[in-house]
Amino acid sequence: MLGDLLGRSGREAAINALPELRRQLRLDFVSVNAENASHGFGLAPDMAAALFAAGADVITLGNHAWDRREIIPYIAQEKRLLRPLNFPPGTPGAGSAIFTLPDGRRILVAQAIGRLFMEAMDCPFQAVEALLSRHRMGGQLHAAIIDFHAEASSEKMAFGHAFDGRVSAITGTHTHIPSADHQILPNGTAYATDLGMCGDYDSVIGMAKAPAIARFIRKMPTERLAPAEGPATLCGAFIETADSGLGLRIEPVRLGGRLNPVMPQV
Repeated sequence: MLGDLLGRSGREAAINALPELRRQLRLDFVSVNAENASHGFGLAPDMAAALFAAGADVITLGNHAWDRREIIPYIAQEKRLLRPLNFPPGTPGAGSAIFTLPDGRRILVAQAIGRLFMEAMDCPFQAVEALLSRHRMGGQLHAAIIDFHAEASSEKMAFGHAFDGRVSAITGTHTHIPSADHQILPNGTAYATDLGMCGDYDSVIGMAKAPAIARFIRKMPTERLAPAEGPATLCGAFIETADSGLGLRIEPVRLGGRLNPVMPQV
């Protein structure tokens, strides 16, 4: 699972790295959050197509889902592109999907968006509870992963514990800074508070430094924020599941750019 792709730097890093990552780590399935892939705000259909071609099996969005309006008709027909499950009823697209691997195993993927320090949305806990009441691991469902797109680490941790033992993995996105708490929760769900971004870390959460700093100092409108365009660090998590669907292993993945590299051994 890869964290938020930020602008051209993060997008191109993911596209270039995914084929080799799939081979090196022997990956069965790849999830990518790409809500910031288009100049930091939204996702364009051609960018989604390029990520799928590079090896992404599913793309998730977030609070910037509709910043590129042309994604709205695209998501209505592209089942591999997911928006938050707890968006209001009638929103285009879907918040979850079941994918079948070449060997016949089936994986449920869902995204929910948090409410603390975010725009008002339906309750993510209730939305996921309703989803999991219909789809239980075991039998014909071999794994389930959730991208929880939220601001507050407390809400993310509460969410992880709330569904511990019922899904394979819950990983956070949105804050663009990788957390160091990768773990298997007591009942068997792999968890990390935030995957971090795939983007230039010589930045302010992926955006060019000077305009972002000026906003804090002057407390006045500045030029529009734009992504930093230096070398990107690819950030995410490598997750291995048991036959039961529960998590066996979760480790950080960091590749390129400024952050210290971490690559799991397989």
